[in-house]
Amino acid sequence: MTSQDNQTTGPAALVTGGSQGIGAAIVARLARRGIPVINLDRTPAAAASPARWVEVDLTDVAATSAALAEITRRHDILWLVNNAGIAAPASLEETTLDDFERVVAVNLRSTILCAQAVLPAMKQAGRGRIVSISSRAALGKELRTAYSATKAGVIGLTRTWALELAPFGITVNAIGPGPIETELFRTANPHNSPRTRAIIEGVPVRRLGQPDDIAHAADFFLSDEASFVTGQVLYVCGGMTVGVAPI
Repeated sequence: MTSQDNQTTGPAALVTGGSQGIGAAIVARLARRGIPVINLDRTPAAAASPARWVEVDLTDVAATSAALAEITRRHDILWLVNNAGIAAPASLEETTLDDFERVVAVNLRSTILCAQAVLPAMKQAGRGRIVSISSRAALGKELRTAYSATKAGVIGLTRTWALELAPFGITVNAIGPGPIETELFRTANPHNSPRTRAIIEGVPVRRLGQPDDIAHAADFFLSDEASFVTGQVLYVCGGMTVGVAPI
């Protein structure tokens, strides 16, 4: 674990996977509101970032726990965004237990570890915001056995924690993105390729989402004005989930 030690102690936000894509957009939103941000990620931000970067592999329990202990010693984390996620696309027959456990480690286990680490400060402050990034895939998507299972699990955690933590002034919500034009998406789906065109044509608003579309939703859930909203899942998907029974 390494870190950029350039932040003072005090209340702060923690964003996992904040170096690029959706995470980087959320970091920017939080920083715009004057909130110090810690970014827990394997790699540094590709561009200049206002966040303090703490390097950690979220599949490593010991390293993750050590990083969280260091962060929570120096900061009261009152805003937590569980954004880090991996997919390991494969059919049911091709899904290996090693891949499944790796996806669970990042998408679910790290979410639990982070929430447990920040709860003492939130409870002491009598307020807190937890936002986790789920996915439209939680409602079902082919070639996503591990990913859809864990993203549905994120929704289960969100609803359960919302009930447990509401008496302490802590809200817990989730966002289910549709196809978002991140660096990883562009790598897997070249511009104007037949697959990319098919994805866009499947979105009712006829465009891909942008990282800031998700950051805008997260910014609402993280705000003081959202204190009466908890246990909810907001699908930011361009209308793709219309007519699909929500979890």
